[in-house]
Amino acid sequence: MSADWLHCPAPAKLNLFLHVTGRRHDGYHLLQSAFRLIDWHDTISLRVRDDGRVVRRGALAGVAEADDLVVRAARLLQAHCGCGLGVELAVEKCLPMGGGLGGGSSDAATVLLALNRLWSLDLDRAALMALGLRLGADVPFFLFGRDAFAEGVGEKLQPLVWPACRYVVVTPQARVPTGAIFGDPELTRNSAPIRMADFAASSTRNDLEAVVRLRYPEVDRLIRWLGQYAPARMTGSGACVFASFSDENEALRIVAQCPAPWQARSVATLASHPLRDWARD
Repeated sequence: MSADWLHCPAPAKLNLFLHVTGRRHDGYHLLQSAFRLIDWHDTISLRVRDDGRVVRRGALAGVAEADDLVVRAARLLQAHCGCGLGVELAVEKCLPMGGGLGGGSSDAATVLLALNRLWSLDLDRAALMALGLRLGADVPFFLFGRDAFAEGVGEKLQPLVWPACRYVVVTPQARVPTGAIFGDPELTRNSAPIRMADFAASSTRNDLEAVVRLRYPEVDRLIRWLGQYAPARMTGSGACVFASFSDENEALRIVAQCPAPWQARSVATLASHPLRDWARD
């Protein structure tokens, strides 16, 4: 790509826990979760166009251009602001799809943050988060741009201050569709809400995990394998599984033992989203 392209990271997240506390009349689920940003990311490349067109360069397997969250994010922002500029977009996809890492949502958030700067829109964070929620429940978190305790459908965010940490994230070959898991009749939707102040001492879990383990035996086997070394949990709606380790050497030792065809990765936490300053508070 030529020098006029801007290359921006779209980092992944982990859900340290995920409780489903209810369901709204419109079908959306009420949640509580704790999000952490990690240093594993897709890369979004952007180049401003003067003709007002939003164009995706390259194909993404199974995702039509009109349905791609990066294209939808750009067009939503363009329409909201009445911006006459366009953009060419390219996605270098490194995060596994259907892994529960928020890759598509993060890609959309990075587009909103980058275009806020490239198009000189100067929208504040609250405005971008409101737009992001129209694209998906996880998008506001990536625009919030730091570790957070989440409630509502995931859009009510309070900052969490946690020490830096090292995780091992393991990806199975299974791909878990979020909508199917949330719609599964076996999913319980009545977890008692907890207070953020009690989070560290609370007994937490991922309420989606039991359904995924039942429907996707490979995820169940993965949790059992990683659980030999440290408490292991599925992130989001799956299929990726993570565990915390005391240092990088220990994490890399576990990564080296990961059986094929699973793929393991040692990741560090991020203090904030790399583009967080591209929106004003």
